Amino acid sequence: MENPKATEHKEFPLGMDESTEEEYSNQSNLLQEFNAISNIDKAWIFNSDNGVSQVMFSISQPNLLANKRRKFILSSTILKESNGSVRFQWAPFPIETSGVSIMVPSPSGSKLLVVRNPESEGPSRFEIWNSSHVEKEFHVAQSVHGSVYTDGWFEGISWNSDETRIAYVAEVPSSAKPAFNGVGYKKGGSTDKDTGSWKGQGDWEEDWGETYAGKRQPALFVINITSGEVQAVKGIDRSLSVGQVVWAPSAEGIEQYLVFVGWSFVTRKLGIKYCYNRPCALYAVKAPHHESKANETEIHSTEDVQALNLTQTISSAFFPRFSPDGKFLVFLSSRSSVDSGAHSATNSLHRIDWSSDMKLSQSREVYDVIPVVTFAEDGSFPGLYCFSILSSPWLSDGYTMIISSIWNSSQILLSVNILSGEILRITPNDSNFSWGLLTLDGNNILAVSSSPVDVPQVKYGVIVEKANNNNEWSWSDVSDPIFKCSNKVRSLVSSLTFSVMKFSVKDASVSPTKGASKPYEAIFVSSKAKKNDTCDPLIVVLHGGPHSVSLTSFSKSYAFLSSLGYSLLIVNYRGSLGFGEEALQSLLGKIGSQDVNDVLTAIDHVINLGLASPSKIAVLGGSHGGFLTTHLIGQAPEKFVAAAARNPVCNLALMVGTTDIPDWCYAETYGAIGCEKLTEAPSADDLTQFYSKSPISHISKVKTPTLLLLGAQDLRVPVTNGLQYARALREKGVPHKVIVFPNDVHGIDRPQSDFESFLNIGVWFNKYCK
Repeated sequence: MENPKATEHKEFPLGMDESTEEEYSNQSNLLQEFNAISNIDKAWIFNSDNGVSQVMFSISQPNLLANKRRKFILSSTILKESNGSVRFQWAPFPIETSGVSIMVPSPSGSKLLVVRNPESEGPSRFEIWNSSHVEKEFHVAQSVHGSVYTDGWFEGISWNSDETRIAYVAEVPSSAKPAFNGVGYKKGGSTDKDTGSWKGQGDWEEDWGETYAGKRQPALFVINITSGEVQAVKGIDRSLSVGQVVWAPSAEGIEQYLVFVGWSFVTRKLGIKYCYNRPCALYAVKAPHHESKANETEIHSTEDVQALNLTQTISSAFFPRFSPDGKFLVFLSSRSSVDSGAHSATNSLHRIDWSSDMKLSQSREVYDVIPVVTFAEDGSFPGLYCFSILSSPWLSDGYTMIISSIWNSSQILLSVNILSGEILRITPNDSNFSWGLLTLDGNNILAVSSSPVDVPQVKYGVIVEKANNNNEWSWSDVSDPIFKCSNKVRSLVSSLTFSVMKFSVKDASVSPTKGASKPYEAIFVSSKAKKNDTCDPLIVVLHGGPHSVSLTSFSKSYAFLSSLGYSLLIVNYRGSLGFGEEALQSLLGKIGSQDVNDVLTAIDHVINLGLASPSKIAVLGGSHGGFLTTHLIGQAPEKFVAAAARNPVCNLALMVGTTDIPDWCYAETYGAIGCEKLTEAPSADDLTQFYSKSPISHISKVKTPTLLLLGAQDLRVPVTNGLQYARALREKGVPHKVIVFPNDVHGIDRPQSDFESFLNIGVWFNKYCK
């Protein structure tokens, strides 16, 4: 008689066999150990009367089972020793902040605003906390406004100076929709409790594209934290979407004003996420509910005065910040991006002189603090690339700002004198690590430093006074429990090393500008162990954008791939941020050729150095990095043994009619004249040009096994782009695999999706590279 266990058939998941299942199991265990490392999202420092500082960290960690990010708070006391060193005394455990959308301390640190947005159509909840309990709680109905914006772009929450009112950005109330019942149209509409009818869809409305699908217009509101009264701010044109609000400095007897960023649109809202080429301006408007006293000077005779554009002479202005004395309004600009059509480019920093008793009708002159750097000699400041500013970025002198910026392949910290324009790099010049700014402790700085092979480390920076005012910054490590990782992860990353490589431009003599012929960079990550005659397989990693950059910071996903036994070549091809405006602009109109050639040159360089084997090279990229990935396996089909692409741009002719950023297709294809050619109805010549620039035009040559990871809700590069390419691979008989994440957008960054993506990338590469 047969043994029943011998005939038992094991059923494997779709697309797996026994060895693949074992590979999934082993790699998923390792990936989860990397995945468990926490991130610091924000930090705040509170100074007490006795000089002791308290710091509060907002931390997040992926929660795979819930498919959300778990958020929590961890506090510490900063103890300053007599010898000048500092020691952090940590709370024993973090506290989870479930259901909290955003937290904003008041200027004095005595109050904390907690906002809880509804998950459905319920009210938004505002809580005012003191040091021991909730003082006030207000529920704001959907008829007043929708969810509060907490996205980091439209987001704007600002306490006034006496901490009685808070200005913020929220969705406008929803428009009335038609109602229907069993008979037909129902006059007078219906209520949510009316079970005998349903609400129709009403007219479709434009939104701001990727990640804003279904979101309503952002508008400005003020809440009185004593009464809970909420007022919409009047005088703002309906064509403006608003964000980043701050209270202007006020003086007794003078009206209070709000300064905010406004984005206008005429016929269409184009995608705004990661797109700094959307024109915007700073506006000032009178705050509601400011009652005048008899002895006050009236600035305006009418209540409903229109908001005034403060920056009419410049095409882009955002992140407004007032100096501590209220004399200056400082802001960032992406005018070079707006003017060229590149979705991101070199920033500039500007200043407006401000007086609290100024009439809004008075004109403001905009002064350059940091102009756009078109070309930088080696080692000199390459230009400003700054994408956030602290709510209070000032040192005690009142005119020195601390900001972060990208300097070639690293993120660094700068001090900027807004009066003289003097710029100092305050993070170590001899380090290739990347630095993130957390918050200021008086004249000291709390930051995070990391590298591709070094888990993040909290740092505390102090000024060391030197002769002739040549002060330096001293940075000390902070022993922290935040970035703890397993012994296995620490052992694996400690066995790795990294360097930043420079590559000369081929045919530099034909480059139209000096910046276009400058060397570009790549980050090379490899094992410290020397092998005799063999090289680890190489993964070429390509960032999206294309006007983005890969930084020398720690990435859990890339560290996981390195720990599987791969070297990484992370290429910052020309067009990347951090290398000057001429180098960035050199790529417009040349995608699919200049960027492809830069990557191939970098690959050949590491092969010639004996750091990579030409027979074991894989390529990985997302978005424009996926565009490059699929271009490379078509233009250099013998070069790569495996490829993986996340939401890749494969066919511009298909993308242009469905994406939230059709202007990107025109600018990157045609260059400077692309913005003039932009139309919702591309000509036959346009479509031909788009196709010729696309990876799918090389599909007949592709033979590389390719993994495609696609987000079904992607508005930036709609899923049809990747599916068309996959079907073409199938038709040619090229090994491929497609995974579609039904609820993910362009980033594929929900915890389960991100985890499954990189697990499949690791398994796919091992199948063909090892």
